[in-house]
Amino acid sequence: MSTGKNTRLAAFGLAAATALFASAALADVDMSGKTVEWTIPFSEKGGSAKWANFFAPLLSQALPGNPTVVVKFMPGAGSTKGANWFQRQKNGDGTVMFGSSGSTQFPYLLGDPRVKYEYNDWEPVMATGTGGVAYLPPKLAAKFDGTANNLKDINFIYGSQGATRLDLVPLLAWKMLGMKVEPVFGIKGRGDGRLMFERGEANIDYQTSSSYLKGVVPLVKAGKAVPMMTWGSLDADGSVVRDPTFPDVPTFKEVCNATFGCKTSGAAWDAWKAFFTAGFPVQKIAFLPQGTSKDIIDTFVKAFAKVKARPDFAKISAKRLGKYPMFIGDDARAALKRAISVPESAKTFVKGWLKKDYGVELK
Repeated sequence: MSTGKNTRLAAFGLAAATALFASAALADVDMSGKTVEWTIPFSEKGGSAKWANFFAPLLSQALPGNPTVVVKFMPGAGSTKGANWFQRQKNGDGTVMFGSSGSTQFPYLLGDPRVKYEYNDWEPVMATGTGGVAYLPPKLAAKFDGTANNLKDINFIYGSQGATRLDLVPLLAWKMLGMKVEPVFGIKGRGDGRLMFERGEANIDYQTSSSYLKGVVPLVKAGKAVPMMTWGSLDADGSVVRDPTFPDVPTFKEVCNATFGCKTSGAAWDAWKAFFTAGFPVQKIAFLPQGTSKDIIDTFVKAFAKVKARPDFAKISAKRLGKYPMFIGDDARAALKRAISVPESAKTFVKGWLKKDYGVELK
């Protein structure tokens, strides 16, 4: 037998052995009897809670040994409290998970001094996109004709988690439309904002898609709320188009184009679109802590892939979360990169606006 052939056979044998070892290592992961604690840095009333509570039982079924997956909540400081806690976690056996949102990404992007976490240290295993819908009480919605022209003299109150959180997207949108919206800062989740709206303490609100579907659609059906606009979605070319979950509701881009003084070009639009892109198409991400072993990471990636492959997944996820993409493994890593990448020009514009309108100074 030739030396070249021997070399090829040896290489083939080594590759086969490596693949077999990797497969065996993955198969050896058994989470029977364990509890996976999935921490969400918001209150139990918002979209992140609904997202994690949707995936938790499906993940439990898909992981080897069917461990219990429990969703825990750690609200505070606009989600930076929970994110800072997760940064310190070193338990890499798969029993600790974390779920972030755009409201966790934005303080990181803007250099908020409360941020003590580093996204690049964490291990993303799954990510999903979402949308957002702004809505009004019926009496004010009667003044909305597809433009904000008749809304500019109204004093709006909005329950907000903070101007450097995901609320940045609606607050800047309403500013561009020329609307007078006064945020009441300090709520711990968007679900608390919806409750303010229901109690009449706020007269404008927005919710991410999962919260809108569960918490606001019943209000719409009861005649207590009317959708105003969505933030939209991105097509393959990166243009803002209608949200596939709410195709009959106009986008902010459409409303802006129809409103006197609002422009879908220039510095304000570029900044809005950049933060919308960072905060919604890749809006929620599931992480394992830094230092997690590769076999555990691969086990979770395989489990989420199994969830996505369920015959009923498209139907049940559309009903609970909306019609948005789900990213797994390497695709989740690429999605994370998009979610924490915003041009410096957009950051500069937003920091100037935050300082001018809200007195928020960021480096």
